[in-house]
Amino acid sequence: MNAFVHPNAKIGKDVIIDPFAYVDDNVEIGDGTHLFTHATVLSGARIGKNCRIFPGAVIAGIPQDLKFRGEETTAVVGDNTTIRECATVNRGTASKGTTIVGSNVLIMAYSHVAHDCVVGNNCIIGNASQIAGEVVIDDFAILGGGNLVHQFVHIGGHVMIQGGSRTGKDVPPYVTAGRDPLIFAGLNLIGLRRRNFTAEQIQTIQECYRTIYQSALNVSQALEKIEAEMPSTPERDYIIKFIKEGASRGIIKGLNV
Repeated sequence: MNAFVHPNAKIGKDVIIDPFAYVDDNVEIGDGTHLFTHATVLSGARIGKNCRIFPGAVIAGIPQDLKFRGEETTAVVGDNTTIRECATVNRGTASKGTTIVGSNVLIMAYSHVAHDCVVGNNCIIGNASQIAGEVVIDDFAILGGGNLVHQFVHIGGHVMIQGGSRTGKDVPPYVTAGRDPLIFAGLNLIGLRRRNFTAEQIQTIQECYRTIYQSALNVSQALEKIEAEMPSTPERDYIIKFIKEGASRGIIKGLNV
């Protein structure tokens, strides 16, 4: 009643669409999802199951990119994801073709996820955070409220970034980051323990970052030392791969580095 749902939209079972919500053509919405009043889902949206899209949120808006020429692109939202009031997720451009928000994600009110971003599973984006184009955020990352993330930045898994931060360099996995300019502030020990990382896994991560941030070696030398002296584990290998494949922006520095 009083909602607009385009006749070509594909709507799953038990979807709730409140009055004054808007669902465009070329939209797919999975079973059990709830669109609250004044939620807007535009062409190219692919929304999973059991999501909640709150009032004023806009999914698959046209990218805020002057290179965009109207190409057909998508914005994909996984299952069990919540997008709070007035948050926006733009669809992709010709660069990647899609913007992806994973499953079990919470995007808080007034946040923005720009074109061609990839937000992993189980992430939390704090209120009023602004994620620029082509940013990649790995699983279980948490960004405190009011974060500003520069385009092309990569944020590693299990990261915790202080609210109000300006993130202009890559943030490697498993760490906390804070201050201005943003720096390495230690491991995200609380998050790792909550996710059942063992003492041995945490020790491996600690040894990696002691070598990277607390030795006299530069980053390349530190990675060589880690590879030569530490046995391969998923955690060690993730850290090495993340840094080696990082963009030219480089990783955040440590205190007094």
